[in-house]
Amino acid sequence: MMTHDVYSAYDWLSRPRQVVKCQWPGSMDKNNRLHSTVPLCNTLGDHHKSLLQYIRSNMRLCSPLLLCLVTAALSTAFLISPPHMWTKLILTHHWPSTFCSMEHPACHPNISYWTLHGLWPDKGIDCNSSWHFNSSQIEDLLLDMKKSWPDLRNPLSAGFWKYEWHKHGTCAAKAASLNSQHKYFSKALELYHKLDLDSILKKFDITPSEKYYTFSQIEGVIENFYGVTPKIQCAHSSKNADVQILGQIEICFSPDFTLLDCEKQFTMKSIPKGDGDNPMAVDKASGFSVCDHDMPVYYPPLT
Repeated sequence: MMTHDVYSAYDWLSRPRQVVKCQWPGSMDKNNRLHSTVPLCNTLGDHHKSLLQYIRSNMRLCSPLLLCLVTAALSTAFLISPPHMWTKLILTHHWPSTFCSMEHPACHPNISYWTLHGLWPDKGIDCNSSWHFNSSQIEDLLLDMKKSWPDLRNPLSAGFWKYEWHKHGTCAAKAASLNSQHKYFSKALELYHKLDLDSILKKFDITPSEKYYTFSQIEGVIENFYGVTPKIQCAHSSKNADVQILGQIEICFSPDFTLLDCEKQFTMKSIPKGDGDNPMAVDKASGFSVCDHDMPVYYPPLT
């Protein structure tokens, strides 16, 4: 009896990061063919096994190499699209005046432009607790980070970036294009500047004001300019139940960083805390919810 290692592949479906060995026991004939065509792939998942059984029953006359190539192709499919991989990135902007008015105690950032809240994959939270934030890896980005992605509560702290990295960056890093702290933060800044949401809103006369806007006015500007549907979130004032306050705007991207529609089929309800896989979720629950399409929207000026 002799065995022959035929290939080694990652079985992402049943046991991530476990190498799968397939061997063919048996002896070789004079044409270098194995008498046995039954591979030993004990670590494959059940449905992989079922498919292999079907292949065996219909490929008795085929060479072990062909059977191995088919098996390897199945495993490769899961290498390309492993489970738990995110399928969408959410670039989230928040309006400082609204955010800070909801803080207790209130913060006063003196910022009159939309700032970054985060770059969030649609799946996963805290994907690698051992991958610690290290500001030295993004030193060349810090000047831009302080302006474009400030901690509105504590502008001198790096705590907000650390939080965003641990909660969302370590999950975004499953993609090779974002698999370092520098790649993650620099890509978020790049997308933020390319969108230039603040300038686009101003260009089409959506500016902070004491007057009210309709939801469709704000959504329409974004849809018409970028060609995709955003997710727009509001806060609700206890002083005036008939008005909602513009607070957060999400614009979505596919894994290759092309613009993508965000979900639109939402109902008015509070956003649950800490639920990163829920499309309604926000990074730090601050009382935002998806804006009511029929309620006036207040876009508060700097106070």
